[in-house]
Amino acid sequence: MRDISIPPATPDVSLQSGQTVTVVGAGVAGLAAACALCDAGFQVTVLERRGYPGGRASSYLHPGAGEIIDNCQHVLFGCCTNLVGFYERIGVAEKIRWDSRMTLIEPGGRQSVLAPSILPAPLHGLPAILKADCYTTGDKVALMRAFSAMIRMSRPDPDESLQHWLDRNHQTPGTMERFWRLVIASALNADLDQIALPYAVKVIRELFMNSAYAGSMGMSTVPLSELYRGAEEYLSRRGGQIVYNTNVASGCWDANEQQWTARSTSGDFVSDFLLLALPFEATARLLPALPSSDLASEFAKQLEQLQHWPICSVHLWFDRKITDLDHAVLLDRDIHWMYHKSNWQPLRDENSSYIELVISASREFASLSREEALRRAIAQLIEFFPEAATAKILKMALIKEMRATFGVPPGVDQFRPASGSPWQNCFLAGDWIATGWPSTMESAARSGHLAAEAILSSTGKAARLLFPDLEPTGLMKLFQ
Repeated sequence: MRDISIPPATPDVSLQSGQTVTVVGAGVAGLAAACALCDAGFQVTVLERRGYPGGRASSYLHPGAGEIIDNCQHVLFGCCTNLVGFYERIGVAEKIRWDSRMTLIEPGGRQSVLAPSILPAPLHGLPAILKADCYTTGDKVALMRAFSAMIRMSRPDPDESLQHWLDRNHQTPGTMERFWRLVIASALNADLDQIALPYAVKVIRELFMNSAYAGSMGMSTVPLSELYRGAEEYLSRRGGQIVYNTNVASGCWDANEQQWTARSTSGDFVSDFLLLALPFEATARLLPALPSSDLASEFAKQLEQLQHWPICSVHLWFDRKITDLDHAVLLDRDIHWMYHKSNWQPLRDENSSYIELVISASREFASLSREEALRRAIAQLIEFFPEAATAKILKMALIKEMRATFGVPPGVDQFRPASGSPWQNCFLAGDWIATGWPSTMESAARSGHLAAEAILSSTGKAARLLFPDLEPTGLMKLFQ
């Protein structure tokens, strides 16, 4: 385990303008934008339809289990500079637990550990891959061939799928099942033929090549909504606010007053700027209640081209520990990840052990009944951790997040909009806008900072609010 922190790079911007912004949505994108705008002197009001912050990265009291659970396990990496910068800004960075090791387990229990060595990037991960028992010699040669090609790739074809590229580069069945379909497809939450090559290359470069620092994984030691309460406190200290349990029904632009009115279940909110920080589906539903125009119609057609993918999570509370591992990648089964959450998050019942299992990029699993999904997940868990067969399950929960992430298929970039919108003084944020990143909390945080930059720019006060990327280290400096 490593202590990883990115020094705050809060831009030196202070408008003290008194101008107002209404942000619709208290997810990561909306909160990141709101906090940056507060620092720039804007009066910010955030409207959120739920009773807690975080959006799709939130937690709530599960009625059946009686426990506070995250809607799905969310992780970040050292390369997520805008997300970590946002955490630094709101004072919650110390609530992230970091780990640079990834344990891969085969059915039956054999383990392989991927961890960085002292070699310079991109060679720092090579010794662990060469030692990994889960890969044959042919698998390792194929992975090295693919990695070498991706290092040299300057402009991956946005219209080529990862599946097509892997077929061209002669990947083995072992690498396809135990690396590409597992590590990359689960990271991007999509099937290989539904992943545009540039996004796969970005994941490989950031997590496995640029530096050991960039690839370290972080997990929140508190429930996600508690983590994002830090943003609410940050806004409150600066005169901002979050209004919960508020549905926005429409938005009206007054050209004479140069102001927006967001009409909601909590009343009307008038402001100089409107920021829509919603998932693309929610944005599309709101469009008929916004001013009509030819540009708005074209924007609606863009949104129709975007798609979503589900993530399922199984939550199990045992009467004792079934493993000492904090987390693991599970091979050859429906379950992709195991997170031993009671190792870093306190439980109401200190005698129990809390495990979360994550199934990514699986519409088939999402279609199962609750009983069949739980039965299958528990049976597969026992294949990896035999102790689970004799431990008593105290309670369990199944969460199906049917719109967990947006897809990044070939050609998707032409449909991802920038921060601007078809309307004057109205801007967009969300992991789905054109950030250059796939559907992640980092993309959401980036979009919030980009939207805040766009609002500042519209006032004539240009400023850099986006946190810079981590620089590649070692030999990777030669491939920038």
